[in-house]
Amino acid sequence: MSRILKCSVSLIILVMLLNIPSIGAYSGGKTGSSSSGCGCHGSSGGIAPTMSGLPSSYTPGQTYSLTWSAGSPSTGQGGFNLDASSGTWSNLGNRVQLSSGELTHSSDLQRSWTADWTAPSTGSGNVNFNLAVLYANSNSGTSGDNWATNSWAVPETIVQNTPPVASNVYVGTSASSGAITQAYYDQDIFAYYDYDDDDGDTESNSQLRWTKDGINVPQRNDFSNVPSSYTSIGEVWTMSVTPYDGDDFGSTVSASNSVEIIDYDTDGDGYGDQSDAFPNDPNEHLDSDSDGVGDNADAFPNDSTETVDTDSDGVGDNADAFPSDPNETSDSDNDGVGDNSDAFPNDSTETVDTDSDGVGDNADDFPNDPNETIDTDDDGVGDNADAFPTDAGETVDTDGDGVGDNGDWAPNNPNESKDSDGDGVGDNADAFPDDATETLDSDADGVGDNGDWAPNDANETQDSDDDGVGDNADAFPSNANETMDSDNDNVGDNADAFPFDSNETVDTDGDGVGDNGDWAPNDGDENSDSDGDGVGDNADVFPNNAAETLDSDGDGVGDNSDVFPNNASETLDSDLDGVGDNADAFPNDANETLDSDGNGVGDNAQLIAENLAAEKAAEDKARQQMIMVVSIVVVLVVASLGAVLFLRKRGDDGVDVPEKDFSSQVLPSLDKPVQQTYQQPVVEQTVVSEPTVLRQWTDEAGYTWRAMDDGSNYWWTGSEWQRSD
Repeated sequence: MSRILKCSVSLIILVMLLNIPSIGAYSGGKTGSSSSGCGCHGSSGGIAPTMSGLPSSYTPGQTYSLTWSAGSPSTGQGGFNLDASSGTWSNLGNRVQLSSGELTHSSDLQRSWTADWTAPSTGSGNVNFNLAVLYANSNSGTSGDNWATNSWAVPETIVQNTPPVASNVYVGTSASSGAITQAYYDQDIFAYYDYDDDDGDTESNSQLRWTKDGINVPQRNDFSNVPSSYTSIGEVWTMSVTPYDGDDFGSTVSASNSVEIIDYDTDGDGYGDQSDAFPNDPNEHLDSDSDGVGDNADAFPNDSTETVDTDSDGVGDNADAFPSDPNETSDSDNDGVGDNSDAFPNDSTETVDTDSDGVGDNADDFPNDPNETIDTDDDGVGDNADAFPTDAGETVDTDGDGVGDNGDWAPNNPNESKDSDGDGVGDNADAFPDDATETLDSDADGVGDNGDWAPNDANETQDSDDDGVGDNADAFPSNANETMDSDNDNVGDNADAFPFDSNETVDTDGDGVGDNGDWAPNDGDENSDSDGDGVGDNADVFPNNAAETLDSDGDGVGDNSDVFPNNASETLDSDLDGVGDNADAFPNDANETLDSDGNGVGDNAQLIAENLAAEKAAEDKARQQMIMVVSIVVVLVVASLGAVLFLRKRGDDGVDVPEKDFSSQVLPSLDKPVQQTYQQPVVEQTVVSEPTVLRQWTDEAGYTWRAMDDGSNYWWTGSEWQRSD
């Protein structure tokens, strides 16, 4: 091949290389876009993707083989992102990968994919499938591409369960072959029933409930038996069962019988051995007085000290002093005379009362006078007739005042008998019988009227400070300026600024709050500091917040916490960019504050992106122009070479030039060297330095981007930075 031809071929290859487009940014897969699709490729005008293999409702734990595709045509470049809200993926098909729990393509060379999905466990509910598919037009760029999405909601298959049934329910003993009505007190009783389930489910923790005398016994819940230690004679037991198959309870079924707990009856007298005091004697079953003799044979069944009454007088022989005398039973005073015949059965010194006056003849001073028995003072007058039976000097009391006439100061006045103070007023009428200066106490206060400051007021006798209020009612009996202390704080109401508050007496600043409870007792404008910050509540805009006292802009946020204390519209600057959060369209991004077009992208980032886009467009245009120029040059060069070769072959005069003999090492002397008519393009080799990051941000889909100083953009795939243009 000639040098000219080689140069031509090189130029053509160079032009072809310049026309090769860049590789797509997401050829290795993409996640997080199963619902929204990929906005980096065209628009959402694609045909909705399809999926086969999805059940109308899933069975928990079952695996389904799924196939999804991008629609017609089914071949070509493309990609996808498939996400299921629950379940697991396996058996991934060709060019399918699992990333962050979602499925996506591993290359962009097909439009149909497969994988197996295993349904979640029971009770997971609906499973949502979201699928986004990219239709690439294979122009190795993003223009002209489009995408589409689809979604499916698959419900869980609910298997209806048939509740189990209990039948033939009864109570029996281990020895019985069926239902019983009675069981001995030392026998255990058992629950019997048949379990049946149409679904074939085995029994699981069926509920058993025992009742005693109609009341549930929770201690035996879910036990199949009741030990004899739980039962007592006379109780009636039964039970019910509610069958359970692990999913549902069946209907509760009560036992067909109730069981009475009974006792053994050895002597067959109808009384159980446990309650029969004489279990081997059919004639006896009770011994009420526990004296060892049955009630039937015991004359005194309720008296353990008696069993026989020989004289049938109702008193047992053991207690009868005269067991053979039906008229006598006791001799209380042991004088040998039965109580019935003894006038004084409890007095061994007396048995007869001749005058029937209740005093035995032996002790009666007047045994034949039923009106008299004693003469205590030996004055010859019986005590009954003697007004003063123990005073030999007195026998008569004319006025009946209890004082004998011989010693009575007023023997005919029953109201008086003495005048102790000799003031002519008897002691009974004299309120002060030992004080000759006093006789009356009108108010009954213990102070005579003559010496009482208030003779008609039982609560007062003197007024020490002459203030017109008695000492008893006067809280300050020695202070004429005070009489009351309503709050009992020892300061009179007249001098007390707070007469009804025992904790306060003075209000120095006159603000209505006592000095003891006044935080600022000398400041009439303040009386409390609730938050303890040294500023009174009235002056403190935040009286309950120790960290704040002022709110200069009146926005409800204290100056200490307010980043903009003089701007009522702002309080926070989360990104510290000097612009308040309310006015900052991006309060958490210090690089952005405005979003003039409301598209969710800050003005600064949008300006950079627009500049980068403009630069890229200019570069693309320049590259296309360069390709066109180079193509024209190549065409001209090739044409020129053809012309030169043709002319050299024919010569200037039209005579054919002999062919060169390339086997000879020496050129023919007649031939002149061919002068090269064009300059081979030389590609200048330059050293490219690494680009510098101008700005980094994260878009709404969660992808992180970088804008470089060479005009390129890169995005983070999860493992490396990949150029997007």
